[in-house]
Amino acid sequence: MMKYSYTLILAILIFSQKSFAITDTIKVPLFRQYFHDQIDNNQKICDNLDNKANYRLDISDNQEVNTILSDMLFRKIDDLQNWIETDTFYVKNNDKIRLLKYVNNTLDKLIEGWNKKLVTAYDLPLLIEKMELLIKSKNNSHSLLSIVKSLPYNSAKIITEVFSDNIEYAAAQKIVYFKFCKLHPELILSTISQYSKEEFTDSLIGMASLNNPSQVYSFAQSSNTVVGQLIQHSKDNLTAIIAKLTATPNPLLFFPFLDDLLSGKKNMEMIQHLVGDGEVGYDSLGYYKLLVKTEIDYFGRMSSISKDTPIAMFGANGLRETLKDRAVRHFITPINTLHNENNLSIRMRAIDSLSAEELYFMMVMGESEIYTSSFKHSFNKLMQRLGNKPRTDSLMLNVKFDYFKKFIKMTANYNRLDTFLKSMPAQNSELLMKAFVSNLAKSNNLEDATDVADSYSSINNPKLQQSILDYVDQNEQQGINEHNPKTILIYNLLKNIFLSADSSKHIDLTSLAGIPSIYEIDKSSLMDDSGRIIEQVFFYGDEDGKLYFPQFLNSFSLKEWKITQKTEWVEIRSLKSNIWIYANLPLDYDANLDDTAQIHLNSYLAENELYPTIVVHRGHSYWLPGTISRMSSSAKIVLLGSCGGYKNLNKILTVAPDAHIISTKEIGAGDINRPIITYLNQTLISNTKIVWKNLWQNLSLLFSQDKNKNVKESWENYIPPYKNLGAIFIKAYNKKL
Repeated sequence: MMKYSYTLILAILIFSQKSFAITDTIKVPLFRQYFHDQIDNNQKICDNLDNKANYRLDISDNQEVNTILSDMLFRKIDDLQNWIETDTFYVKNNDKIRLLKYVNNTLDKLIEGWNKKLVTAYDLPLLIEKMELLIKSKNNSHSLLSIVKSLPYNSAKIITEVFSDNIEYAAAQKIVYFKFCKLHPELILSTISQYSKEEFTDSLIGMASLNNPSQVYSFAQSSNTVVGQLIQHSKDNLTAIIAKLTATPNPLLFFPFLDDLLSGKKNMEMIQHLVGDGEVGYDSLGYYKLLVKTEIDYFGRMSSISKDTPIAMFGANGLRETLKDRAVRHFITPINTLHNENNLSIRMRAIDSLSAEELYFMMVMGESEIYTSSFKHSFNKLMQRLGNKPRTDSLMLNVKFDYFKKFIKMTANYNRLDTFLKSMPAQNSELLMKAFVSNLAKSNNLEDATDVADSYSSINNPKLQQSILDYVDQNEQQGINEHNPKTILIYNLLKNIFLSADSSKHIDLTSLAGIPSIYEIDKSSLMDDSGRIIEQVFFYGDEDGKLYFPQFLNSFSLKEWKITQKTEWVEIRSLKSNIWIYANLPLDYDANLDDTAQIHLNSYLAENELYPTIVVHRGHSYWLPGTISRMSSSAKIVLLGSCGGYKNLNKILTVAPDAHIISTKEIGAGDINRPIITYLNQTLISNTKIVWKNLWQNLSLLFSQDKNKNVKESWENYIPPYKNLGAIFIKAYNKKL
C-alpha cells in the first residue's frame, strides 16, 4: 500500500504541472530565460525517448519504475531550476548561469548517450542525483572524485565532462579512463600514450596482456614508440615474458603456453627445443603433442569449480587457434590430399605416431576440413589405439570431456556413433547422451539442437533411443516449470520429431509443427509459371567428375530425352514432359574452367528466367561450398551426391528454406547417385507427386539386388528427406517462430 501511495503522489506531482517551465511565482530574469528554455527543450526531447510526448517515460513493464523515472526527469529537474533561481549562496548571475548549464549539459549528454546506445533511461536517476549533489555543494562539500568513483563508466564520463571546470576534473578524468580500460581492455594500447607518466600505466599494460597477448606482442615490436617502451620496461610478469619473445625465433609458437611460462610449469628452453631456431629444427609432431597436453590441462582448469580461464586459451595465436592450425596443417591436409590412395599404410602415415587423445583432438579441431574417408580411417585408428577392448568412456575422461558434443555430432554424421557408444558401459553411454541433450536452449543458435536431432537418427539401439526421448521430455518439463518458452519449443519439437521417425506412433509433423509435408512433394510445386521443372546439376572438373559425367549423360535414353551440347554445359529436355535439366561440363578445375562454366550457366539461367527447383551436387564434399553458394533459393529438392553432405543442412536451408534434402552420412557414390536421379526424373514424368517412402522402397529393392557389396553398404547411409531429422527440426523451429 505504501508503494502504491508513493507512486500515486509522484504521478500527481508530475501531471499537475502544466508545462516543463518553472512556476510563475519565481521571476526569471530575461537574461537567464534562454538557459531555462534550453533545459525545458531537452526535457521535451527526453520525454520522446519512449516515442510518446506525454510528460512521462514509459520504458518499463513496471509502472512504478516508469513513474520514478518520470519524476526525476520532470519534477526533479524543475525543482532544481527553481532552487538555482532562489538559492542565496549562489547569487551572482554568472554562477546561476553556470549551474543551469550543468543541468542542461547533463541532459544533453544523456540524450547523446541514449542515441548512441551508451546509456539508458535507467541511468537517469543516479545521474541526476549525483549532478544535483554537485550543483548544491557548498565550498566543494561533495567531491567530484568520490562521486565519479561510485558511478559506472558511462555515467562517470558524463558527470566528469559536465563538471569540467571542477578543481578535481583532471583526477576524475584518470578514474574515468581507468573505468574505460576495464570495460575495453582491447583499446588500452591504442589510447594509453597520453597517460604514459601515470602510476597506474603499468597495471593497465598488464591488463592488456591478460586480455590479448598477441596485441601486446605487436605493439612491443615497435620498441621506439611510447607504448613499445612501456611494454619493454614493464614490471608486469606476463608483459615481461611477451617483451622477451620479441627477440625469440618463431615467437608466436610460444603464445599457447604463456600461462605455463608465467607459472614456471614450462620454460622457454623446453619449448624452444620443439619450435626450433627459425626455419631449422621445428618438431611438428612433438609440438602438436605438447599442444594437446596443454589443451587438456587448460580445459581442466576451465571446467573446475574455480572456472579458471587460461590467458592464452583463446584469440589470435592462442592455444585453440594454434591447435586447430597444426592439426589441419600437419595431419588432416596430408591424409586428405591422399584420399585417392588405396594403401592405407601410405595414406594415413601422417597420423601413425598419434595417441587416441591426439587423434581425438585432430578430428574435432579439423571438423570443417576433414574428409569423410579421412575421418573414418582416423576413427578406426583411434579405436585401435584404445587396445583390444577399447573403452571410449576412458577416452572421454582422459580428454576431460573437452569438445565431447562436437565429437558425438561427428561420429553421428559419419555413422560411427553406435560403435563409439557401444565401446563403453551402457550406463555411461546413457549419461553421456543425457549431457549431450541438455542445455540446448542456452546456445545462441540452433546448431546444438540440430546436432541432437541428427544424432538420434544415427542410433540403432532402441533402448538408447528411448533414453534420449526421456531426456528430451525431462528438459521440456523443466522448461515448463521455469516458464522458459525457448526451452519448451526446442524440446517439444525434438520430442515430436523423434516420435515421428517411428511410423507406429502416427505422428503428423505437418499438423503439429506447421511445416509442409516432409513425406511427399507435389509436382506442381516444382513447376514455374510456364509449367517447366528446371533442374540444375553441378559437376566439377576433377578425375571423378570427368569419369562420371559420361555415365550421367548415358543414363538419359535418347528415346525419352533430347540432349543439346553447349560450350560449357549440356541441356537435357524430356520429350514426354516439361523437365529441363542443365549440367555444367566438368572442365579442367586446375585452370578454373569448371568454376567459370558454373558462373556462365547461372547467368544464362537468370537471364532466361529459368529458376531451378531441383539441385543436384555431383562431386566431393570439398566442392560442396561452391554448389551451396550458387544454388537457387527456389530449390525444393536438393540431392547431395557428396562425401559428408549430411553436415551441411544448415547452410542449405539458409539458402533454400523449403528444400527436401537427400544426403549421405558417408561417401557419395556415383553408382547410387545416378539411379536416384533417374528414379526422381521418371517419377516426375509419370506421377503428379513424389512420395518419398515409395521412391525409397523402390530404390532399396534395386540396391539390395546389386552384387557389389560396397554399393549396398553405401546405400544404407543415404538419408531420405523424411528422415533428415536435423533439417526437419530447423524448418519446424523457424516455422514456429
